[in-house]
Amino acid sequence: MDLEKRPSQPAPAVDEPGSLRASDADRDRTADILREALAEGRLTAEEHGERIDGVYRAKTVAELEPLVRDLPSAHGQAHAGAGAPDPAPARPSPGLVPPVADENLVAVLSSSVRKGRWRVGRRTHAYAIFGSVEIDLSEAIFEQRQVVIKAVAIFGSVDIRVPENVSLRGSGTGIVGNFEVDTLDSPDQDAPVVYVDGMAVLGSIEARPKRGKLIKDLHQQLRKHLGR
Repeated sequence: MDLEKRPSQPAPAVDEPGSLRASDADRDRTADILREALAEGRLTAEEHGERIDGVYRAKTVAELEPLVRDLPSAHGQAHAGAGAPDPAPARPSPGLVPPVADENLVAVLSSSVRKGRWRVGRRTHAYAIFGSVEIDLSEAIFEQRQVVIKAVAIFGSVDIRVPENVSLRGSGTGIVGNFEVDTLDSPDQDAPVVYVDGMAVLGSIEARPKRGKLIKDLHQQLRKHLGR
């Protein structure tokens, strides 16, 4: 066989940088830019919600870029990945959070709701037995940097929502039930960390950020209550 007459194979196409598949880290960095823009008043809550929806639908880097192209942070630190804060610790600092709860929320064949403008203690306990407990921290006042919520759901549910600019950690189990905590890292090194511990027996415990909700004046709030 004459090798010189064999048809040549076409060279593989070279993808443009923007056609690269987006990673979870790419989406998280883009979401951080949008959260910062919302906090600074550059985006309305409606615009922020629409763009966040676009972030988590995006499959490529090219689809992410237009969502932040008109924001100043997009041209600096966020996509560079430099100077990112260290992740929040997986567990509270030893001795910082007492074992006794500042507040107990109990729902037995009933419901219990804690939301609005309220002061979050170091530790909150929630018990849902054939009932439901809702804890909404999206407008709460954080006086501490580390907050623990211990949740127990037996044939019931505990639903926890936090602002988007705090860190969120979870440690628990579901026994023929569901224990689900979305890990969240705040772009602010000094932001509060909410730890959700618990157990769901034939029930559910869920904790996740509330879209479009941020702690306003985060540093001012913490400095006021920590005497700084």
